[in-house]
Amino acid sequence: MTAELRSPVRTQISGARSIVVKIGSSALVKSSPTDISDGLDLERLDALADALESRMASGTDVIVVSSGAIGAGIGPLGLKKRPTDLATKQAAASVGQLALAHAWGTSFARYGRTVGQVLLTAHDISMRAQHANAQRTLDRLRTLGAVAVVNENDTVATDEIRFGDNDRLAALVAHLAGADALVLLSDVAGLYDGDPRKGGARMIAEVAGAADLDGVIAGSGGALGTGGMASKLSAARLAADAGVPVLLAAASDAAAALADAGVGTAFAARDTRMSARNFWVRHAAETRGRIVVDDGAAAAIARRKSLLPAGVVGVEGRFLGGDVVDVVGADGAVRARGVIAYEAAEVAEMIGRSTADLPPGLRRPVVHADDLVLRS
Repeated sequence: MTAELRSPVRTQISGARSIVVKIGSSALVKSSPTDISDGLDLERLDALADALESRMASGTDVIVVSSGAIGAGIGPLGLKKRPTDLATKQAAASVGQLALAHAWGTSFARYGRTVGQVLLTAHDISMRAQHANAQRTLDRLRTLGAVAVVNENDTVATDEIRFGDNDRLAALVAHLAGADALVLLSDVAGLYDGDPRKGGARMIAEVAGAADLDGVIAGSGGALGTGGMASKLSAARLAADAGVPVLLAAASDAAAALADAGVGTAFAARDTRMSARNFWVRHAAETRGRIVVDDGAAAAIARRKSLLPAGVVGVEGRFLGGDVVDVVGADGAVRARGVIAYEAAEVAEMIGRSTADLPPGLRRPVVHADDLVLRS
């Protein structure tokens, strides 16, 4: 590791006792410029498993978030390119998921390790009960000594309930599992301030805050995946905001990335880790409606005060008490998310009224300060 890459955040990542490692499709699936139907690259997958095993052998708990299911199913189905329609994507995923799980299981079996497959949809993470069940499953797999390999359940996920890419899924899993660090491995060496393929781009070694991203242009994904630098940057910022440091590096540098974190781009985490509940409200929960508030209520929320009926000017959507809603200002901008205390019809009757004028059963805040999470 060079002197400029010895830093507190890299030390934190290299010393993490539990990590989530996301591996992109491009690192697992063979491809050529004209034909992406070659299937899994087992040699590269074995090399990645070797690097992961080395980290686990040092005493670190590792959860793998693996892309590649759709790409692995393209060849067996006789397709020549990544499908664009949902039904064919799901068919390719159903075939490729078997191949991907078998490949990981076979590779880790060389070290006597058992692999457990965990398939998730955005809906699983957005619903509190399923969210907790997924957390328990991951925790139990780790205590039993198995390697959890997580992927989006592409066979049932629809466009409306997809994570969109496994980078975001990995960031959510990192917080869900209480991981100490997140490592994103793909086909790029790190974060650049432009497209490195066009020349002249500078790699950014560390991101301590938003100011370090000024002028950065992030692109979309390639032929095999749905991610790209934009999704990796978004996922890294999501995880870092929740208190999880992130390393973005090339899959070809996996051994170094997992050993001393001396490659790629490191993202420093916020000083305090967000609680699991607040993280779920801000990043994972599915919102059921919107509460429109006046300027006074918006200012109070910004000071982390409860939302009272007097500050409500509108209600949108159908929701029940305990659902998550967006709290928006008069300009339509989302100011916060929160767990609503009442159903939509009750809030509609409370609009603009003083708490003292309401029946005893409706005198709680519409959203208590403890249930509000400001939008970043």
